[in-house]
Amino acid sequence: MRLYIADELPAKSLDDLSALGLEVVYDPRCSADELPGRIGDASILVVRSTKVTRATIEAGARLGLVVRAGAGYDTIDVTAASERGIFVSNCPGKNNVAVAELAMGLILALDRRLVEGTNDLRAGKWNKKEYGKADGLKGRTLGLAGLGRVGVEVARRARAFDMHVLAWSIPFDEEAATTYGIGRCASLNELVDRSDVVSVHLPQTLETTRLFNADVFARMRPRSIFVNTSRGGIVDEAALAVAMRDRGLRVGLDVFEPEPSAAVAEFRPAIAGAGTFVGTHHIGASTEQAQDAIAAETVRICREFLQTGHVPNVVNVDEHAPAECQLVVRHHDQVGVLASVLGILRNHGANVEEMSNTIFQGAKTAVAAIRLTKMPAPEAVAEIAALSGAVIAVEAKGTGEGG
Repeated sequence: MRLYIADELPAKSLDDLSALGLEVVYDPRCSADELPGRIGDASILVVRSTKVTRATIEAGARLGLVVRAGAGYDTIDVTAASERGIFVSNCPGKNNVAVAELAMGLILALDRRLVEGTNDLRAGKWNKKEYGKADGLKGRTLGLAGLGRVGVEVARRARAFDMHVLAWSIPFDEEAATTYGIGRCASLNELVDRSDVVSVHLPQTLETTRLFNADVFARMRPRSIFVNTSRGGIVDEAALAVAMRDRGLRVGLDVFEPEPSAAVAEFRPAIAGAGTFVGTHHIGASTEQAQDAIAAETVRICREFLQTGHVPNVVNVDEHAPAECQLVVRHHDQVGVLASVLGILRNHGANVEEMSNTIFQGAKTAVAAIRLTKMPAPEAVAEIAALSGAVIAVEAKGTGEGG
């Protein structure tokens, strides 16, 4: 089985993947445009930053799994993968600390004007009077838009700086809020009204796209700090640039909309010249610690897929298939039993949504749980029960999940 890797992974991970019996094709400089022509007969595709388009999905005739070696998966055409029965998985939670560290770094850099001061020193300028001015973070209020894993890690670090922390999040992590002394805001507007620093930690969805717009920025306090290390599309950059000029907002961004597709490219975001700005190159997750953890999780996903057919962290499987019935078949563990059961269901027009088969100790009996879109005809159940010497018992149960 061939595995195609279109982004960089640590050498140890490549060895671990090869040890699984996979033929590993390592092509870290492959672009999104080149990928459809290179995917070939690979069964597994691993990407990090490279976009996986519908063209790539359709070109991968044997493709069964796409792994995003990172937390998000908005760079993958999940709809196209689902249409072709291809699993999509990711590595959530492995870069939380790395992103939180960068968010705090951007906040500190903006408050203490580290980049501007460094640039002046490189230009031969000493200006202690100018750069000796800073608000300081102690006693300031940090507002977190999003209290997921990364938001919680930012809160932990902000509390170490003696900052007050507020959060607006759906869902809201009550346990984390209690543990770290995080106040709850009922709305985004309340959050920005009460905060000296706003840090964004939200996924990009239809609901969050351009969530931070002119109206939100108009509510922020003059000279407040705004940091985004999540996704560029959450922010209306044109509106943010206006707020930087008119209200003196100080801005730190690790993500932009759009961003270059290549790892090295010309990129001149207009917002960089709008006012006090510190920017990084979408490198929130790019620490050695985070990348090693993500690589190890990528190996684990591939191993589980190969050995069990199960895909950890799968993002495109319906957890609650539209089934009205579960057919429970206790049977002897013999060749052809399940094939006969499925053949009977097919003949009676019963569509199988999900199926599992559990083997008991001694490997002589098993129980199959078969979820169907509708209750099977009594004649179908009777035919299954009549499989002499094969079926021990059969029962059809309504699930109450149809419709």
